[in-house]
Amino acid sequence: MNTECTPTQLEFHALGKREVIGKFDGGTITSDAGGLLLRETEKRTGIIAGFAKCFEDLRDPDLIEHTVTELVGQRIYGLALGYEDLNDHDELRHDPLFAVLVGKEDAEGKERVRGRDKGKATAGKSTLNRLELTPENPSEAELRYKKIIMKPEEVDRLFVDVFLQAHDEAPEEIVLDLDATDDPLHGQQEGRFFHGYYLQYCYLPLYIFCGEFLLCARLRPSNIDAAEGTVEELQRIVNQIRRAWPRVRIVARGDSGFCREKIMAWCEANGVDYVFGLAKNERLKEMIAEELQLAQQQYEETKQASRVFKDFCYQTVKSWTRERRVVAKAEHLEKGSNPRFVVTSIACERVEARTLYEGWYCQRGEMENRIKEQQLCLFADRTSAGKMRANQIRLYFSSAAYLLMQALRRLGLKGTQMASAQCTTIRLKLLKLGAQIKITVRKVWVSLAEGYPYADLFYQVLRNLQARPLRC
Repeated sequence: MNTECTPTQLEFHALGKREVIGKFDGGTITSDAGGLLLRETEKRTGIIAGFAKCFEDLRDPDLIEHTVTELVGQRIYGLALGYEDLNDHDELRHDPLFAVLVGKEDAEGKERVRGRDKGKATAGKSTLNRLELTPENPSEAELRYKKIIMKPEEVDRLFVDVFLQAHDEAPEEIVLDLDATDDPLHGQQEGRFFHGYYLQYCYLPLYIFCGEFLLCARLRPSNIDAAEGTVEELQRIVNQIRRAWPRVRIVARGDSGFCREKIMAWCEANGVDYVFGLAKNERLKEMIAEELQLAQQQYEETKQASRVFKDFCYQTVKSWTRERRVVAKAEHLEKGSNPRFVVTSIACERVEARTLYEGWYCQRGEMENRIKEQQLCLFADRTSAGKMRANQIRLYFSSAAYLLMQALRRLGLKGTQMASAQCTTIRLKLLKLGAQIKITVRKVWVSLAEGYPYADLFYQVLRNLQARPLRC
């Protein structure tokens, strides 16, 4: 802060005859005291500790001030609390609460190694960016300054492990939702291409969720098919799940962008069911002509949207190697006919047509809410680094922050009025909490704001978390 240009006090509009004066002299105050709930969540899930193990630290342990676990924790807590940029941490490192969150016993930075960074307990942007910028196979020259190497295969395994460990017993059936989305780019990043559908330069990341659990976040250039790489990701995830749950039934679900022969054939060969959207064409519409006419008649009689379903077998002229079950929705709306199609490996004896479309396929829309949470709330689209590897690491950090927030929602908010709240709401109402911090020899006192309107909820969340066993 430039003290020469900063006034000693702030004068606001008067309250009656009273002057309203502000000063930055309130002592050690944080606006993120709710982050302590994230710390309690971490102690019961080990998400940050597990993520830190995915980095190889080649630094001399006698010369470092901040361990990889502390650096990773600082970055993830920052994202969860709304700080998207590394630059933010040049100020946040003065906040003793962040030191408490990452486990710094010297929470005020009074005992820095060899006198460096006095009063700054946690790392600044220059140290944190080494997590992102170390290449996969650094040269001797690069290793001089960048010595923390991320191992992506271990991160991928961790995401699935978090999902597996969250279940006390194996479910009978799980659904893996697949989707690709646009990640707009505004610079000259590596892997930058123009996408004709989104009409912008972007990346095209692939996401795989199971319910609220994130299993895969793979950054890709946008000059590829939306389904590119899906088989490899499914194979990796399904194999890991089946090693833990050999009897679980697995269903892959996605829109028409994933209706590809390679994906469907792999699913059929590996005992995985699928429900994929099927792009409409004139041949398909001819096959449901009677149903479309019936839907139109019903609409004209009732003036209400009408749906008629049809179940039939179908094979494309060239792209499919076999005949497959297709469910058609012949729908008529105020704007006219609206036919839709779904291809599936699930037998009609098990799930009839309407239930398969409305109860199975349409539920995939919930995954889009999870992607929005990660992109809009946890900054998955903050991919402004020059190298694609660095941007993938940023996506991994955002994903780890999502896992931590999802665990807080799943474990801490269960049974409360915010049990299904999105991450933005959780941050605003539960984490952005003002408090004064006093540190003594034996205690860290966190004096929370007396006027906090969600104190009862805060108590309940803490009780819910503390009822769970510790993991780390």
